[in-house]
Amino acid sequence: MAIGPIHVREILPCEPLEVARKLEPYAHLAFLDSGKDPHGLGRYSYIGADPFGVFRVINGVAYWNEDALEADPFEVLRAILKRYELPTHPDLPPFQTGAIGFLSYEAARLIETVPGMIRPDADMPDLAFGFYDVIFAHDHAENRSFILSSGWPDQDVARREKRAEARTLWLLNAINNPSPQASDNPAIEDWHFDMDRARFERSVADTIERILNGDLFQANLAQRFVASLPDHFDPMGFYATLRSMSPSTFGAYLSFGDLQLASNSPERFLTLKERHIEARPIKGTAPRGKTPIEDEALATALKDSMKDRAENTMIVDLLRNDLSRVAEKFSVKVPVLCGLETYASMHHLVSVVEATLAEQCDGVDLIKAAFPCGSISGAPKIKAMEIISEVEGLPRGVYCGSIGYIGFDGAMDLSVAIRTVTFRANQASFHAGGGITALSNPSEEYQETLVKAERIFRAFRLPRGEEQ
Repeated sequence: MAIGPIHVREILPCEPLEVARKLEPYAHLAFLDSGKDPHGLGRYSYIGADPFGVFRVINGVAYWNEDALEADPFEVLRAILKRYELPTHPDLPPFQTGAIGFLSYEAARLIETVPGMIRPDADMPDLAFGFYDVIFAHDHAENRSFILSSGWPDQDVARREKRAEARTLWLLNAINNPSPQASDNPAIEDWHFDMDRARFERSVADTIERILNGDLFQANLAQRFVASLPDHFDPMGFYATLRSMSPSTFGAYLSFGDLQLASNSPERFLTLKERHIEARPIKGTAPRGKTPIEDEALATALKDSMKDRAENTMIVDLLRNDLSRVAEKFSVKVPVLCGLETYASMHHLVSVVEATLAEQCDGVDLIKAAFPCGSISGAPKIKAMEIISEVEGLPRGVYCGSIGYIGFDGAMDLSVAIRTVTFRANQASFHAGGGITALSNPSEEYQETLVKAERIFRAFRLPRGEEQ
């Protein structure tokens, strides 16, 4: 059935993870996984595979389906999105075909001049997005599943309609295939820490000194954890374990060639819908308690923490400034400041910043104005990123970058890629960090990285999500 330019087929409700498993053999699997908050931020999950086009930026050079293009990468992205522009229908899930992918943290150097910023690893794209003409969408609030198809890249209307019908049937057949047999992964426990405790605490102390000297107000410092993996380790099996232990509003699993990403992020970077912008920066973290009384005490202490509230407010001010560069005058607002949100293993302070996108701007302009999110860089942003590169000494890759979609209607929803594991060349790596302010304690900051990392360590120890 066609609703406007979109071909729609509602199918029997499907568990999105099972659909993702069935589509794993196809190129560029992209699974945007939600459902933790079905009546709020996490209402929809989306899955795409076998895109008609792939946009990548490698070492600052844009590629469209392997053809190098001599132009600014973000202008190339804007032009490709414009080529496949398509209105959407309000009664369907918001993402009705488009681009799904990621921006690495180091993509920031393509937007701003950051002194000393480390380049990404040779096999890590600055950006990578598959362009999907057909997707699976699941509405968790109503337990309804859909196949949505636009028929791109055919430009002729009649041919595009036929392609949309054919691609719908292709995806339906793939979904109806038997589920592949899931196998258990071996426990992974031998992790290398790129910074020992003494070095991390020295780095925090040095950063505090720079803050007191007036060089900056805040910087987000992280350490990386790396482990070797045996042959035939199943990254999607790991992701299934992680999501079962810790459901996340902005979860994602991407399998782009030799690179797999498993993200368990609770943080929205930006959403754009009909010119309405929303950012939800997280700053302030506390572990969950072992008893209800301890849990409530930890949550209350976080809400009352001068250090965490100052950190959160500082990043809200930074985001207000970033959004004002592309927003209508006087439209930037903060309806929630330092609100408490509770997740499986942690409490967070979350603020909400809203604005209206200016008429002359689009989603690409919005990304360029705000990337990377201030909550994982610091303030002032350029100086904080300079210090991050100096202190950490390694590229972050997708960590602290962004994962999500940009629809052919111009809408988008992007996460902050924290709690994100990268799989490459029989190796898993991830980062954990925190914001450093003048009130930080080096020992406590180091311990906070371990608290944040523990949930991922535990997921690597378990075969299929069974708690031990």
